[in-house]
Amino acid sequence: MKVLFCGDIVGRAGRDAVTKNVPRLRRELGLDFVVANGENAAAGFGITAKICAELHNGGVDCITTGNHVWDQRDIIPYLAQDKRLLRPVNFPPGTPGWGSNVFETARGHKIVVMNVMCRLFMDAIDDPFRAVDTELAKYSLGRSAQFILVDVHGEATSEKQSMGHHCDGRASAVLGTHSHIPTADHWILPGGTAYQTDVGMCGDYDSVIGMKKDVAVQRFIRKIPGERLSPAEGEGTLCAALVETDDKTGRARSIRPIRIGGRLSPAG
Repeated sequence: MKVLFCGDIVGRAGRDAVTKNVPRLRRELGLDFVVANGENAAAGFGITAKICAELHNGGVDCITTGNHVWDQRDIIPYLAQDKRLLRPVNFPPGTPGWGSNVFETARGHKIVVMNVMCRLFMDAIDDPFRAVDTELAKYSLGRSAQFILVDVHGEATSEKQSMGHHCDGRASAVLGTHSHIPTADHWILPGGTAYQTDVGMCGDYDSVIGMKKDVAVQRFIRKIPGERLSPAEGEGTLCAALVETDDKTGRARSIRPIRIGGRLSPAG
């Protein structure tokens, strides 16, 4: 299988980068499935039902989130009914929505997408490792699922790397989000799991993690409340990871970064 995972979508620039490029990439690369993290898609904070529809119409099959999932309060009832929009699986029991789901591709293959949030320098939520173990126990890679993808949403590189090794051999790919900066450590772990600490963001990189740079810089310099952060509006870069697996085993054959448009050097 060929699966494309797009990093955090930030504002209109990020949405445009995804909806402009994903349909073409689906055709040219023969993609079976596309996942994108959309937790910053609504002006940098959260996501809306309208934006979900925009991304789905633009070729995204499943949308993951993270710590900003609740920023747009109207999303709560929508999230409780649309299984294509995931929130972290380690939120407490009773939280609306789903942390993972099984999808079927056009070729009839099963793909599991799982969204988990780390705890270091993040919100105090349930143990992400235990939550992932519970979900992974439901599936047999290469048998009941041909592809298992874990979006690990976290601040600390050590915690995300630990999750990658913890899932090695049980998931097809463990791909990091949240820092909005693409890391250069894409590789296949010894057990066959594709890994990257952070895929990067889909958005305008002439910014501070997607937000207008002047306002963000002044917050560090002055240390007093100022203008509200808002997304940078220049041309966005699509940052993604392309993972190809063996259909029989579900293990990764390759992982490579995809970078298109905007300020960053192209890749893929």
